[in-house]
Amino acid sequence: MSDSLPLLLRAARGESVERPPVWMMRQAGRYMKIYRDLRDRHPGFRERSENPDLSYEISMQPFKAFQPDGVILFSDILTPLPGMGIDFDIVESKGPLIQSPIRQIKQVKALNPLEPNHSMPFVGEVLGRLRESVGNQATVLGFVGAPWTLAAYVVEGKSSKNYAVIKAMAFQEPELLHQLLNHFAESIATYLRYQIDSGAQVVQMFDSWAGQLSPVDYDTFAAPYQKKVVELVKATHPETPIILYISGSAGVLERMAKTGVDIVSLDWTVDMAEGCSRLPKNIGVQGNVDPGLLFGTPEAIRSRIIDTVRKAQGRPHVLNLGHGILPGTPEDNARVFFEAGKNINELIKSTS
Repeated sequence: MSDSLPLLLRAARGESVERPPVWMMRQAGRYMKIYRDLRDRHPGFRERSENPDLSYEISMQPFKAFQPDGVILFSDILTPLPGMGIDFDIVESKGPLIQSPIRQIKQVKALNPLEPNHSMPFVGEVLGRLRESVGNQATVLGFVGAPWTLAAYVVEGKSSKNYAVIKAMAFQEPELLHQLLNHFAESIATYLRYQIDSGAQVVQMFDSWAGQLSPVDYDTFAAPYQKKVVELVKATHPETPIILYISGSAGVLERMAKTGVDIVSLDWTVDMAEGCSRLPKNIGVQGNVDPGLLFGTPEAIRSRIIDTVRKAQGRPHVLNLGHGILPGTPEDNARVFFEAGKNINELIKSTS
């Protein structure tokens, strides 16, 4: 244990800390004018995320504005796909598009093993620069998409409302899907190791669409591959904390805790106290403020943060939103969120 390490890293490791660290999912992005101005000059998402100078600049924008306790790489969960032989594009207001969706076993067998230092050297460069820039003032966060969510994108070919194509595959050709999920699990573990070696101190796995699965199907198609990623990474980097986030996860919280991750990130559909009561004491929690709250008054934001932090007391807690910050959120309200998190001890004293 060392007080010289950044706060979020110490908290994620389960050490006793002076206050919960605070950062926001999607803290770099559309709600910030400085980002929108940069986007106007560089309209292609892949250019912004794969050009190391742009990715670094965008990653640092919220740190310079708000000094959060975590600085997360500006990237996308689909970024590793081209390195496996799957091309994609991200269209503004439409989301990701996969040019050739994967629907056949021969396509799965043709996928390349991921070599991040060859296919994504920009990721390592940005993480290294972020670590050098923030020192111990903040923790550098890396992230990946989990196997089920990556598979959902590449099988559907785009975002989906009902996931009919991948669920048809799951229930008609489960072995085909399992081979794809296993390939992604091994590739994502390789990618996480690369991020950690490049400078990431804490990493988050987004299984954004696993909340669309019934619990029995979560146990079949999501959890085993989340667990495989965690086990492969922990085998080589046992000290690096891993966070797992699922949107709409209230029905599978206990299952998330069994994957081997250090922290379960809660969305806002479960009360923090209830969520904590459903998780083992050794599992940390992240979240779970409703992003919509940031359209409210400063008083409402502070009150909810106080409530959330109080309910999470007694276990490692990283203060965050229950999903990414929404476009159109007033920047001043983001500032209120960060400042309330950083002054939480004084706020709690003043209200007790």
